[in-house]
Amino acid sequence: MEKVIALSGKGGVGKTSISALIVRMLRRDPGKRILAIDGDPAVGFSTALGIEVKRTLDQIRTDVIQTGGSGEKETRTALLQRLEYELADALTERRGFAFLAIGRPEGKGCYCKINEFLKLLIADLAPSFDYIVIDGEAGIEQINRRVMEKVTHLLLVSDASRKGIAVARTIRDVAQTSMRYDRVGLLFNRLTSYDDVAGAETGGLPVIGRLLESDGIRVADIQGKSLLDIPEDAVTRDLDRVLHNFLDL
Repeated sequence: MEKVIALSGKGGVGKTSISALIVRMLRRDPGKRILAIDGDPAVGFSTALGIEVKRTLDQIRTDVIQTGGSGEKETRTALLQRLEYELADALTERRGFAFLAIGRPEGKGCYCKINEFLKLLIADLAPSFDYIVIDGEAGIEQINRRVMEKVTHLLLVSDASRKGIAVARTIRDVAQTSMRYDRVGLLFNRLTSYDDVAGAETGGLPVIGRLLESDGIRVADIQGKSLLDIPEDAVTRDLDRVLHNFLDL
C-alpha cells in the first residue's frame, strides 16, 4: 500500500522545502517509486525539485472546457480516455521520482465532472508508486477536492509564531471532518532556537520534530536552486530522523 504524505501550513513556514527534502530522502532507495505533487498554485515545489513545469492539471481542465464545452457533451469513456492521455503528458519523469503540478484554482466553467475524473485517474495512478508527496496550500480542502480523498500521513508545518501554530491546529480540526488520514503530526521549522517553541500550545496536535534554520536551505531558496543536491547538514540529518519515525521507515 502506497504512503501518501500531504504537507500543509501557513504560508512562509517552509513546507515546500520540507516537501522537497522528503523526496530527496525517499529517493535514496532506488527500489522505491515516488510521485511528487505540487498542489500550490504558485508551483514552488517544481523549483525546489529543479523541474520546469510544462503542463498543469489546471491547463488540462481549461483546455477541456474550451474545446468541449463543459465536458458533459463527451461520453464518460471518451472523457476518461482523453484525460488519461493528458495526465500522462503532464507527468514529468526524473531520476528516482515523477512530478505532477495541479496549477491554479479553477476559473469559470463546469469543472465538477473533470475534477471527479482527474481524481479517479490520480487514484488509479497512485498504486504505481510507493510514496506520494503532496505539497499543498494552507489548507486541505484543495487536496481533498482536487487530488486525493485520503492521505496516510498529514504533516503540518509551522514556524514559532502563534499564527503558524493556530493555522496548523485549524487545518487539523478541518481535516478531521473533511478528509481521511491515518496519522497527523506537527513539525516546527525555521527556529532560531529550540526554546522558541517551549511551552507552545498545540491543542493536542502531536509535535514530531523541531528544526533550526538552515543556511544551506535558505541560500538555495534565495537562489532558486534545487534542494535535491544541497550538502547535508545538521538540519537535514535531523529531518531525516524525524521522517523515519513519522513514516515508520
